[in-house]
Amino acid sequence: MIVALLNQKGGVGKTTLALNLAGEWARQGKRVTLIDADPQGSALDWSQQRAREGLPRLFGVVGLARDTLHREAPELARNADHIVIDGPPRVAALMRSALLASDLVLIPVQPSPLDGWASAEMLALVAEARIYRPDLAARFILNRCGARTVLARETAETLADHDPPVLAATIGQRIAFAVTAQSGRLVSELHDTPAAREIAALAAEIKRLSIGRAAP
Repeated sequence: MIVALLNQKGGVGKTTLALNLAGEWARQGKRVTLIDADPQGSALDWSQQRAREGLPRLFGVVGLARDTLHREAPELARNADHIVIDGPPRVAALMRSALLASDLVLIPVQPSPLDGWASAEMLALVAEARIYRPDLAARFILNRCGARTVLARETAETLADHDPPVLAATIGQRIAFAVTAQSGRLVSELHDTPAAREIAALAAEIKRLSIGRAAP
């Protein structure tokens, strides 16, 4: 399965989700490659920091910030159970290529009306991609939120009226994500924490969707 984390709005946590989702699948024994399609190269920076810390390599990280991604990603997928694409903000050609490469696009949004409105352009790109990839699946994922806050609930209710729908799994605003990222680590490498449980729940929900190639 090829999963892309995409949103034209920056700062919604795409890289954090991409790294930790890839790490969760690797923890489960899956062969995983993460494609860093963001020209800023944050996932590549994380991988280099991990190497400097002398930590074991959990999954491959490849820089492919170019609009031939839709041709190159399927080739990489032949030798992996999961491909995770950390997508670019506001680079339309790269975004379109990532969409055409993917089986599932996850659109991270924070609990704010502004994030919901900003996603309209992203949804237009998804609709465009479905002309060529009618089987492309898409889901919103609420990120950096307090599940019990009024704003998070209202954002979820707003997105519930949309196609694509919002995932049941939500990711909280947790310091563990920032702390682990600075040292090239992942929340799954911590002892049982809310952050690790949230990422595991996200991976489990994606598996239940049975999208793309045969579910592992």
